[in-house]
Amino acid sequence: MKTLERYIIRRTLYAFTFTIASMTGVVWATQALRQLDLVTSKGQTIVQFIGITMLALPFLIVIVAPFALMIALILVLNALSGDSELIVIDASGGSRFLVLKPVVLFSFVIMLLTASMSLYFAPMGLAQLRTEITRVRADLVANIVKPGRFISVESGLTFHIRNRSGNGTLDGLLLHDKRDEETAFTYQADTGQIVEAADRTLLVMQNGTIQRRPKQQGDISIVRFQSYAFDLSNLIPEAGEPVFKASERTTANLMAPGRSDAYALQHPDKLAAELHERFSQPLYCLAFGLIVFAFLGKARTTRQNRGLAVLGAICSCVLLRTSGFGVSAIYVGSTALLGLLYVVPVAGSALALVSIFREKTSAQPRWLTDLQYAVQNRIDAIADRFNNPQAGGSA
Repeated sequence: MKTLERYIIRRTLYAFTFTIASMTGVVWATQALRQLDLVTSKGQTIVQFIGITMLALPFLIVIVAPFALMIALILVLNALSGDSELIVIDASGGSRFLVLKPVVLFSFVIMLLTASMSLYFAPMGLAQLRTEITRVRADLVANIVKPGRFISVESGLTFHIRNRSGNGTLDGLLLHDKRDEETAFTYQADTGQIVEAADRTLLVMQNGTIQRRPKQQGDISIVRFQSYAFDLSNLIPEAGEPVFKASERTTANLMAPGRSDAYALQHPDKLAAELHERFSQPLYCLAFGLIVFAFLGKARTTRQNRGLAVLGAICSCVLLRTSGFGVSAIYVGSTALLGLLYVVPVAGSALALVSIFREKTSAQPRWLTDLQYAVQNRIDAIADRFNNPQAGGSA
């Protein structure tokens, strides 16, 4: 690899790393807010909350990576043009493909990275996320022990705690049990903790009292205790097997779902669409790289407006990806539409290559050059008017 190629790849790598980290962080924050009830209502710690929501990162990277690549290449190529480095390469007799090669190489590497995320890591992370959320929703502590609220676990059994500390200790515990036909029990304790022992789930209470009151007639009896274990095993809700959606299934499962898989039998179209989307999504990385180079890879003088080229690159990439999303949205079981998932990014790459090679073999059309100069002159005139607002009045 030549020095120039390493230089371009290194600059692109720095820009891409910073861009994808920023964009993924923003998208992750918006998605994590949707699971905020894991902390507020399910009693999970902030560390558990972050760990669970981070499982969706590979899926977010698949969506964000092409756009991060687009921004990184725009920054690098625009900087090369602004510093006249592209002009120097062109003036020294260097081929335009000296810049195209590292752009395509870097885009290809990002495409492979995105493919690994799309085909393996993203579904694995989403499946684990579904499993963790199912576990949390079936968690006894998360669902029945909520500070400051009276929670009726089942008919005749009520929980209340004042606070729950980060290590799982329950403070100010009150348990009222009137399930027995003859006697009602009220348990009060300073602290309590739910523990697993001998395949049983026990609520171990410390420093409290047990009030025993007959429902018909009789005196209330109070017993003090230092430690008392209340059996909660029969109250644990069964954590059923999570039902994995199409995006949460492995690629192998999408190709050959089980014969008794109820979800697969009901939604074969969703499984087929998800499978083809996983293979087609990485193609946008290469398409975006070629499109950005088609707009910004040519050496430009200071009189030629780079802003229009940047705007054209962004609009073309966004339009291409929007078309891909549109194909996914209108898919209703037609096999022919599934082919469009590949046609859209491949067509974008082909058009970009045609534009690149045409500019290599032929000069830019005169009408396009005149249009660029006219737009640039108009922009300069408007800028001068805003920069010198009194000039027009004095004239």
